[in-house]
Amino acid sequence: MRHTLATIGLGPLLLLQGRHVRRVTPRLPEADGEREGEIGQGPPLRLLIAGDSAAAGVGAKQQAEALSGRLATLLAPDFRVRWKLVATTGHTTAQALQQLRELPRAAYDVVVTSLGVNDVTGLTPTRLWLQQQRQLVNLLREQFQARHILLSALPPMHVFPALPQPLRWYLGSQARRYNLGLRDWASQHADCEFLAAEFPGDLELMASDGFHPGPGAYALWAEQLAARIRQRWSTR
Repeated sequence: MRHTLATIGLGPLLLLQGRHVRRVTPRLPEADGEREGEIGQGPPLRLLIAGDSAAAGVGAKQQAEALSGRLATLLAPDFRVRWKLVATTGHTTAQALQQLRELPRAAYDVVVTSLGVNDVTGLTPTRLWLQQQRQLVNLLREQFQARHILLSALPPMHVFPALPQPLRWYLGSQARRYNLGLRDWASQHADCEFLAAEFPGDLELMASDGFHPGPGAYALWAEQLAARIRQRWSTR
């Protein structure tokens, strides 16, 4: 109810602030580098990373210092990692679903997703977004035989320096609703895991646009994902 009232009461201001942010925020490119490869030694681990600009490495210059490269490197001492990145800047969950549907069938042991920020800024209702997340998980199970699905939480949009108030509060509140719903749903499914990566309150970890992770944030995110993956797969 509070969110609905805020939408009505603050609507014109939020719209103006949103347009201003889009106009003045620098557009950073996706990280350069390979989007699939094989690295490491040990038991095989097939890894898919899918999602939006954060998955694509916006805020880092090279994939090696973005999520995919750091995660594969961290897992390499324990596994022979065959990894693939499927991510596009600006993608909503619905767009990521369509992108994945167009890929050939394959098999992955672990899938990491990063989606939701563009759904928040696109004002996708929470119920619809959670429905799309369920569709995404079903697709990963059926088309990609995913055995362990790590659903990354939305970042703390309520502290993004690129967003002015009250837009920052408004989008941050919606991101929290998404996270709560996704966490509760994931807890009911043994093959799914919700990961709310923990970051210190250091804005220097962010990219220069004040909106995306920087290399430091990618490193922390990858470390926490790697720990979850090792915990589940090292005993298999």
